[in-house]
Amino acid sequence: MAVGIAALSLILLMIAAYRGMSVILMAPLLAMLAVFLTDPSAVPALFSGLFMEKVGTFLNLYFPVFLLGALFGKLIEISGFSRAIVTAVTGLVGAQHAIPAIMLVTALLTYGGVSVFVAVFAVYPFAAEMFRQGDVPKRLVPATIGLGAITFTMDAMPGTPQIQNIIPSSFFGTTTWAAPMLGLIGSACIMGLGLTYLGWRKRSLMAGGEGYGAPETLVNEPAPVSEAAGRVRPVVALLPLLVVGVGNLVLTMMIPRWVSGDEISVSLIGLSEPVVVKVAQVAALWAVEGALLMGIATILLFAFPAVARGFAEGSKAAVGGALLAGMNTAVEYGFGGVIAALPGFLAIKEALRAVPDPLVNEAVTITSLAGITGSASGGLSIALAAMAEQFAAAGDAAGIPREVLHRVASMASGGMDSLPHNGAIITLLAVTGLTHRQAYKDIFALTLIKTLTVFLVIAVYYLTGLV
Repeated sequence: MAVGIAALSLILLMIAAYRGMSVILMAPLLAMLAVFLTDPSAVPALFSGLFMEKVGTFLNLYFPVFLLGALFGKLIEISGFSRAIVTAVTGLVGAQHAIPAIMLVTALLTYGGVSVFVAVFAVYPFAAEMFRQGDVPKRLVPATIGLGAITFTMDAMPGTPQIQNIIPSSFFGTTTWAAPMLGLIGSACIMGLGLTYLGWRKRSLMAGGEGYGAPETLVNEPAPVSEAAGRVRPVVALLPLLVVGVGNLVLTMMIPRWVSGDEISVSLIGLSEPVVVKVAQVAALWAVEGALLMGIATILLFAFPAVARGFAEGSKAAVGGALLAGMNTAVEYGFGGVIAALPGFLAIKEALRAVPDPLVNEAVTITSLAGITGSASGGLSIALAAMAEQFAAAGDAAGIPREVLHRVASMASGGMDSLPHNGAIITLLAVTGLTHRQAYKDIFALTLIKTLTVFLVIAVYYLTGLV
């Protein structure tokens, strides 16, 4: 009965997300439903003392990253830098290589700090133009953008500033550069297998007579690409992305050297007691936030007139997007905290202990919860909020470095998260004007590749000891 209550709440949340309902509304309702079915008298206390506390904790740590990331992405867009990058790559490789070109451009944007949602809007007009010129079936556009945005650059590449690579650092005391060799191996595997699959699909569809213009796919066709993109030099356009990457690396190395001791204590005359911050919990966050600030400053330096014209409206959109994305993930974190406190979840947790290997246990747990919630960051937050100490203890007992736990957790979150009810998938299909029936099959193939790669990385670690 107890397990059924926890499972029911998770399944209902998945259904709600699939039907497009607001997670911000449904997560607290379904969390409290599970509490009510367990102990009705505990509902008020657990809502205020557990659910809302978890939401606040998550926002306290991660909202600045959401906000700065959204603002950076919006400035990349309104400055014309994103268009300049895409135009340059298009001219370099030609329309006949549309799939690897669009994958590369999207990967550059997301690895450089642009959020997945912003990257979709920024890249689609150029993807449509390249696919049209090469007569490549349009139904492959979502999977191509997805390969660059929601696979290896989201959580496998060492140093990526995406939230899925940041969350584990707070639980394991690691940095975003954790286990770089495993991350690079996983990235190469995902990229290689993904491009191989999409290339095969392209040849199969074109051999069957399908080109870009299948009538049922010609929805939400973008306007022709503006020539204004050529006014920004590609080298300049790439500079903010480079600054974010290098800045993140430098700050990750330097912050622990600048701070003496394991914590910072600040006393001011207006404080009743000192403010104490544990450096290990926030160093990775500070590094990413500082790098994004440097990236924003670089954009302003080189494109201030263009940014100034669109800043008022653009910043409003960025703040709105950051609030929505941050709250969506925060309430899922709160939901996970409540579910983790129920007897049913404790039974599930004990059952998962039966998986003998610590890394496989971690991967299965996180990717399952990411699939159920339809959110990589949400499933990752739920799993680590409930079981990070268990994963760490098992890893320590087996002599597994925390960096490996970080990389496996991050990559596993981006495995089965991309099921049909995932918010990024729904947005991707809506922007490209395609339906699940037309395009999801190829996205799901990437989901399988990504999920299997997590276990390949685990095998590589055990066989070679690489970190």
